[in-house]
Formats: sequence, structure tokens, C-alpha cells
Amino acid sequence: MARTNVQRIYKNFIHSFPIIFLFFIAFTGFDLNFFLFKLSFSFNFIYVVIFYWVIKKPDRLGYGLIFLIGIINDVVQNFPIGISSINYLVLCAIASFIRARTLVPSLLYDWILFLVAILIVSSVNYTILTIVFSYPIKYGSLMLSSFITFLIYPILSKLFNRLNIIEMREESAE
Repeated sequence: MARTNVQRIYKNFIHSFPIIFLFFIAFTGFDLNFFLFKLSFSFNFIYVVIFYWVIKKPDRLGYGLIFLIGIINDVVQNFPIGISSINYLVLCAIASFIRARTLVPSLLYDWILFLVAILIVSSVNYTILTIVFSYPIKYGSLMLSSFITFLIYPILSKLFNRLNIIEMREESAE
């Protein structure tokens, strides 16, 4: 009896992992920064998570939850309310369009289109911040951050694929 409860909890955790993970990232303001030769590099982890799960398992993340995560991220990061939500929903729209047009999914195809998606989302984000809110922007660091986010996507995609495989094994074992 106790074993089945533990298995049920494990299955529910694996199934709801993207939601839990996104809320963790949003509440903590988690952004990976690393230093190399006295230069600071960062990437937007939340873009990778949203793009991957909207393409691969769209039933896991609802657009309302993604909007709420954006609002939470704005409060934590001290951005104007709604900026991150707009970015995340634009990213979801692009990922949904890609998912609908893709016949045979492949990592390379997703990776290239992820670059296009983050460039569009970044340009929308920084256009809104500069025109509406007169927010100071460093374009070089933002392009570098987008490029590093692009480079990290295949690694995290492989990691999330492993999680999907674990979940499929759990579902087929029942």
C-alpha cells in the first residue's frame, strides 16, 4: 500500500515537473550566470523550458500558467508588470506554430527555430522596454545572452527528453 502511494507521488511529480520547475525558476529569479575570462555570460533558462515543453508536450503547460509565471517573474526581477508574460506568450505562439507545421520532429530543426523564436521574443521585449518605459538596454550583452541561450538548448532538450522517456516507462508499466 505504501509502495503504491510512493509510486503515485513519483508519477505525479514526473508529470507535473515542467510546472513545478517553471514556478521554481520564476519565484527564485533563477538565471544562470557564469564568468569566463572576467566576462559575465548568462542565458534565459525559462525560454528553453517553455519552448521545449510547448513543442513536445503542450498539454503540460497551460497558457494561463505561463502568463502567471510571467507576472511572478516581473515582480521578482523588478520589471514592469506584464513584460515577461507578453514575451512568454509570444514564445508559446511561435512554438505552437512550429509544432503545428512540423511533420517529423528533430533536434536540429527545433534548435534552429528556437534561435528564430528567441530573436523575435528578445526584439519584442527590448522594443517594449525602450519605447514604452525608456529602459536602458545594453544590446551587445542581450545578443550574447540570446546566443548562449541558443547554444544551451540542445543540452537541456536531451535532459528533458530523458525525463519524457522516464515518464513513458512509468505509463507503460501500468
